[in-house]
Amino acid sequence: MNKLKHLCLAALVSVSAMAQTPVRETLLQQANRQFDTQAYAKAIALYQDVIDDGLLPANQRQITFLNMGYAYLQLGDSERAASFYQQALAEQGLSGGLTTHYLHYAKVLANLGQMQESQRYFERYQAEKQQEGRQMQSAQTYTKKRITYRLDYLGINTSDAEFSPMYYKNGLVYLSGKTSVSSESTQKGYLDLFYIPNRDEIKATTTLHSDGTETSGKETNKPTASASKNGRLGSDAYTRPTSNDSRTLGSYNSYGLNSEAATSTGEVAKPGKPISFSKELNTRFHEGPATFSADGSRIIFTRNNFNEGQKGMSEDKNIKLKLYTAQWGNGDWTNVQELGFNSDEYSTAHPALSKDGNLLYFVSDMPKGMGGKDIYVSRWENEQWSKPINMGKELNTRQDEVFPFVDEVGNLYFSTSGRKGGLGGLDLYYAVLSKDGTKVIEVIHLDAPINSKADDFGIVTDGARTTGYFSSNRREGDDDIYRFTRESSLYECRELLLRVFDAETMQRLDSATIAIRSKIGGESTEKTLQTDADGWAHLCLASDNDFIFTVSKEGFVDNTVGFSTHHLTDDKPTRLELSLAHPVVLQTMVSQNEDPQKKKTSLTDSLQHLKHSRVRGIVRTETDRQPIEGVLVRLRNECDKKIYETITGPDGKYDFEILEGCDYTLIYSKDTYGTNTLKIARVPKKTAPKVLSNDVGLLKKGDIVQLDNIYHDQGKRTISPDAARELDKLVATMKRYPSLQAEILSHTDSRGEASRNKTVSQNRAQEIVNYMVAKGVARKRLKATGMGESMPVNGCVDGVICTEAEYRRNRRTEFKVVEIR
Repeated sequence: MNKLKHLCLAALVSVSAMAQTPVRETLLQQANRQFDTQAYAKAIALYQDVIDDGLLPANQRQITFLNMGYAYLQLGDSERAASFYQQALAEQGLSGGLTTHYLHYAKVLANLGQMQESQRYFERYQAEKQQEGRQMQSAQTYTKKRITYRLDYLGINTSDAEFSPMYYKNGLVYLSGKTSVSSESTQKGYLDLFYIPNRDEIKATTTLHSDGTETSGKETNKPTASASKNGRLGSDAYTRPTSNDSRTLGSYNSYGLNSEAATSTGEVAKPGKPISFSKELNTRFHEGPATFSADGSRIIFTRNNFNEGQKGMSEDKNIKLKLYTAQWGNGDWTNVQELGFNSDEYSTAHPALSKDGNLLYFVSDMPKGMGGKDIYVSRWENEQWSKPINMGKELNTRQDEVFPFVDEVGNLYFSTSGRKGGLGGLDLYYAVLSKDGTKVIEVIHLDAPINSKADDFGIVTDGARTTGYFSSNRREGDDDIYRFTRESSLYECRELLLRVFDAETMQRLDSATIAIRSKIGGESTEKTLQTDADGWAHLCLASDNDFIFTVSKEGFVDNTVGFSTHHLTDDKPTRLELSLAHPVVLQTMVSQNEDPQKKKTSLTDSLQHLKHSRVRGIVRTETDRQPIEGVLVRLRNECDKKIYETITGPDGKYDFEILEGCDYTLIYSKDTYGTNTLKIARVPKKTAPKVLSNDVGLLKKGDIVQLDNIYHDQGKRTISPDAARELDKLVATMKRYPSLQAEILSHTDSRGEASRNKTVSQNRAQEIVNYMVAKGVARKRLKATGMGESMPVNGCVDGVICTEAEYRRNRRTEFKVVEIR
């Protein structure tokens, strides 16, 4: 099924892009930034303030309501999410990068049980995406890539049936026996659980590559059918097949209780070879598919309806299948009990636990189903499994749905022959579920080569389908186990909505040019597009790739940002805002007493005798603004990439000649100091030479900088607007120094109890850290420390009466450099 996924792109933002001077944000812009950093609760509060104060511009009304709807969806409040989505969609339809909200609204409606309305919006989402795909310009898109896999035929396969793999510990548990399960077979045989302790040791006999070629592995001989010491797969007595005596599913990924390569049977596995899974579980009856709790302490498995040696038969004299549970203890599985919703009159089989263990999916032919075998779900409540719920017609058909499996992100995999578009026999599908895991939003067919014209079933995999195992009878009609490895991106392309605005006025910039550089198919490509009248550009980027965006506009300094679409698996909407700044001449220096005959190389050169512009400055310490000697200053010409170097003297000064018409980058470095980088705006060609003055400060390990305007009211920890502006500058500093790790030190005055002051200051420091994290600084780079009243800057200690202004000086915040390179 062809489907575009909206993914949250991992931005590799260049230093130049992040080092811009902070500007005053409107309340709406603050809300948008909180939304973009996924601080949804804060975003909702700010958006609500904008709405309540009547500050919401008409042209921002719809997107604000859409953002509110999505934020409430992420916070689990579907009712409020639905309310805002209804208001947003009542005004006008969606287009461009906003169409993904149709999909999000469909999920909200599914969570509220409004399945018919949910399906309508999902179909609208699909229709819009198809229309956008036809209209998208070649400059804005890169060819979507087919999802490709490599298949390994495994050496554990024999002439008997091997199927229904499941993860357990670091190994693989699967079913094997003489009964063929490719159909409702009446052939006699045995089905038992077998185990390979380390699945990395399972070798392939042949490999089918994504290009269609096939190669042989080192193992060329098929293993024998025997897996146990006595040469038989088990000692089971054959029981009459029932309507569910067919393929059975594996488990949710689990982890074992010990790492020894021996099971309770006493067998010790040879590398890559199977052993009997459990002496207690493998009985003289058929043992079928199983699933494990995440910690490996509990198993739920399928077995014939035999209790303490007694056959349990239905009224039509058939022996049905039932689900049983057991607990790990004393070196084996103990306390085997059947689940409460079992019945002698119908079968329950093929269990699959959700990641948290609270939902159990299984197959049953109980009455009032959709036809054949259906998939049901039961919830763990009050120490027991609840009454099963049919997953509904969105998933179940009149044919059989079998082998459910749930990955760690909640996708429900299953097999059926009852859906249109299948390749033949049983095909593998997965369903996107609502948040509570009980409603189906969408069902997606897996492409070849995982699906084939034969029966394909019993898959186990991770949330991104990076690798996994499944069963198929595509080879000589035998049920065998295959391993697959994904060799391409899971998604066809990554959608991005990009906005360009003026860094000073915050106005959107139309007709800004975006140059996109990347490598597609091993060849370098460069394409361009322009922003629309509202400053937006819509992109669809190839998966598993790196991109460089250079944004430019007449009268502004270019901004370059790097993006990577490697290793992305989610489908969150993406919006990126980039600002462009006007070039600024910081200072023009003219010497009035210049001797015209002097060489024009010193700092006292007159502008009228310069052949080219120059950039000059002083490198100082960030704390006390003293000149720094011995700083290596490098100037890189962005036109020809040539680099020029100088070292500062005792006065901390440097001086370079620059060519008009070229951008430059200044890089300042010195041992024990952090490396600083600044961009120099190009001097336009055919203009008089200028002297640009760029003084710069450097931080070093151990520096403590007091933050201006970060003062607190007594006993309070809230961040004022003035403090927020100061913290925004600190955020810019953190982004300018990617290696910088800092400690936020918060101080109180001496009034009140010392222990309480310590707590108050710790809370204040933590609030500042939280603010900076919301602005995009990694939490691991920050440490919050409350100093209490222990370090006053004046004599206002206990027992001393001071003015309010003197007390206020002690209620301060400082920034300490812990590590920097």
